[in-house]
Amino acid sequence: MKKIVLVVFIAFLGLNTNAQELLNKNKKVDVEVNGVCDMCKKRIEKAAYSVKGVKSAVWHAEDQVIHLIIDETKCTVLDVEKAIAKAGHDTKDIKATDEQYAKIHGCCLYRTEAKH
Repeated sequence: MKKIVLVVFIAFLGLNTNAQELLNKNKKVDVEVNGVCDMCKKRIEKAAYSVKGVKSAVWHAEDQVIHLIIDETKCTVLDVEKAIAKAGHDTKDIKATDEQYAKIHGCCLYRTEAKH
């Protein structure tokens, strides 16, 4: 009986260690983020850095992508996307509410409304 308990305990420790190793402390991620100008850049990057675990955040207007380095033990990409959306910018997976979008500066408005 003691051998069975010991084997189960060792197996559990091995699985736990492997699960922790799967989380990357320097994961590189690219996320689509809508924006227009340098004010957008500052707002988007500031929102990303507000999330604990974001080590680097650089947004490029040309390709509408933010390049992130995150510590997956502290945050997820979804956490960062939620923070960016809260600042008024749509991401690939999370859209800013109309109220959040309305708060950004007039020159930063990136949504095009369909005109009939």
